[in-house]
Amino acid sequence: MRIFTNNAFYLFGINDFIYHIYVKKGDVNVMKDIYPVLAPQLASILQLVQADILGAVTEIRIRTLKPLMLVLGNEDIMLSAAGQVTKSSHEAYLCTEDDLLKTLQLICKNSRYAVEEELRLGFITIKGGHRVGLCGQIALEQSRIKTFKHISGMNIRLAREVKGCSQKVLSYLFENNQIVSTLIISPPRCGKTTLLRDIIRNISKGIECLGVKGLQVGIVDERSEVAACQNGVPTVDLGPRVDVLDACPKASGMLMLIRSMGPEVLATDELGRQEDAIAVQEALHAGVSVIATVHGKDEKEIKERPYIGDLVKNHYFQRYIILDNTPKVGTVRRISSGTGKVLYCL
Repeated sequence: MRIFTNNAFYLFGINDFIYHIYVKKGDVNVMKDIYPVLAPQLASILQLVQADILGAVTEIRIRTLKPLMLVLGNEDIMLSAAGQVTKSSHEAYLCTEDDLLKTLQLICKNSRYAVEEELRLGFITIKGGHRVGLCGQIALEQSRIKTFKHISGMNIRLAREVKGCSQKVLSYLFENNQIVSTLIISPPRCGKTTLLRDIIRNISKGIECLGVKGLQVGIVDERSEVAACQNGVPTVDLGPRVDVLDACPKASGMLMLIRSMGPEVLATDELGRQEDAIAVQEALHAGVSVIATVHGKDEKEIKERPYIGDLVKNHYFQRYIILDNTPKVGTVRRISSGTGKVLYCL
């Protein structure tokens, strides 16, 4: 059931996290990053949407000849041309091919060549760390993805800082006042990057209540989502003791930071490849703790995967943090030790 008022947007029965964290604070500033890269018609529609709704948006879905949609946690809504929420696709604004083309041009600053490498990966990261996923017709070159011939859909995933979201887990990240290597595991859209960002901020500045001094943190931000860098400089608050390698492959970046910046902790997002696993091992052998994320259900599932599974089987991580989106996005479901001992369970 939904109720719309002049002052609030409530989602009964789902995702109270979004209401308390985003809507209650009226957090719509993030949209300022989005309007400049939207086709004028789409931007004008969103600017008509109730502020409390915009404050809860996690994704903007744009598909050719399909309704303009906003995703709010576990639910989505359609918008009319007047920026009103509607349940009818007949009343909704249908995105045009021109809307997608103009949006892509704005994202690329009229130079698709400049983002060619990102296009091959299927997404572009824009100012603020927001990721724009793309789909459509692919152009191949010698059986490899070269670029997109035509774009038929976009998913703009909004990145937000949620300061304080790591408070529940911080005390579990230390043994004998030393930080331990930690793997954050969750399905997509469950807040693992947001949690990682807040952990980095806290350990970088120091955690007074735990008697932990600030640590030197190196971040390898391959997709430019964690630090949301502009010209290599983070645009989000990561604390005072952070060095970032932006848009750099994880494996190469971790080794570069160890050699050049002497981090006490390395942080990176979305492990997966064989070279990622090797770099994590190298970091740990060098005495550097690693905090990383991976897509998945839990450590048992990750254990069955190639490469990253070996890190779990051989107890390279001393903590596992399991997230999901029930009853709310960012729910810490369980924290366990590297040997499988449950330290926290919801």
